[in-house]
Amino acid sequence: MDHKSAPLKKKFFTPGVYVMLAFMAAGAIAIVARFIGGIGYVSNLTNARPWGLWVGVDVATGVALAAGGFTTAALAHIWGRHHYEPITRPALLTAMLGYTFVVLGLLVDIGRSWAIWKPMVYWNFNSVLFEVAMCVMIYLNVLYIEFIPVVVEQFKGRVNLPGSFAFLNRFLNRLLALADRVLGKVMWVFVILGVVLSCMHQSSLGSLMLVAPTKIHPLWYSPLLPLFFLTSAMAVGYPMVVFETTLATTSFQLDSEMEILTPLTRITVFLLGSYMVLKLGDMAFRGTYVYLLEGTFQTNSFIIEMLFGVIIPFAMLVSLRVRQSRKALFTAASLIVGGVVLNRINVFIVAYSPPLAENRYFPAPGEIFVTLGLIATLMFLYRFLVTWLPVLQKTREVAS
Repeated sequence: MDHKSAPLKKKFFTPGVYVMLAFMAAGAIAIVARFIGGIGYVSNLTNARPWGLWVGVDVATGVALAAGGFTTAALAHIWGRHHYEPITRPALLTAMLGYTFVVLGLLVDIGRSWAIWKPMVYWNFNSVLFEVAMCVMIYLNVLYIEFIPVVVEQFKGRVNLPGSFAFLNRFLNRLLALADRVLGKVMWVFVILGVVLSCMHQSSLGSLMLVAPTKIHPLWYSPLLPLFFLTSAMAVGYPMVVFETTLATTSFQLDSEMEILTPLTRITVFLLGSYMVLKLGDMAFRGTYVYLLEGTFQTNSFIIEMLFGVIIPFAMLVSLRVRQSRKALFTAASLIVGGVVLNRINVFIVAYSPPLAENRYFPAPGEIFVTLGLIATLMFLYRFLVTWLPVLQKTREVAS
């Protein structure tokens, strides 16, 4: 990555940051209560309904929305489209934080969180969860390695600890210089590895639900679920970059990136169109369209997901006029992001109806506060890191 980036010279604590801190505090209280009183103390999960909001949002949705990291890395570094370099670092940071909080969400969600290390030792090659766990674990480390050059760029040759730390200063500066030289030569390996791992576990998250054909509503259950999860993650990768970039440029009062985002979303037309054709074709082939007029909560949720999350934004992005308009492009990207979020919630929560469950599931306040707290912490760390590390382009900053 050779584009010129710099830390933002902006005021850190704003009213929005204080709102984040409030949600972070509420989430921290709920997490402490979960580990003191047990998972049933703060959630509506049961033996019949062991998966809920945390898996649907914190894990499945978080992994999908972090797809901008591997899609932009593939575009800029594998396919050589260096025009898109300015958006790779923000996308990488979003992916790194997203996967970090996926892991933190899992620690809260699984009943015996102290045993989360066991897949590294006890390998079950017949388990989809094992494949997801290993891919996510390895990919998270790949993301950290890919982010090291950002840290090195900021601190290389600048470590100057006070007092009698001359030896440590020399050691750290030499270590940073070594990391800069070595990673510059081998980073392509980690970029390719990240793309491969992402494709593997994005699809495997869909495979998780293949074992529950009698528990998933026919509108969502399909043998193509792994393909749907992979193609939808690829389709939401660039809209998530648009969504994040627009929020960042607005919040930090920066120049827009329309000269990059407009051609970027032209690729989304193909990716989202492919996902739409697969979904509608599968529905027509299996005849599940007969459920669309039932008028139930589940069918209505499916119609909203497809109409507002896929069909309408696809029709919008076909228009060059929309792709060249900052507001219209952000609207279309927001619809796609919302559509993928709703899809993951639908598959894991709305469509999931265990025969033994006595009541329909709705998340408890504790579950909601944990999720909101994790999201607020992610946003807080994003703001902190772009303030202190060279993530965003220098030319993007304008006068307040």
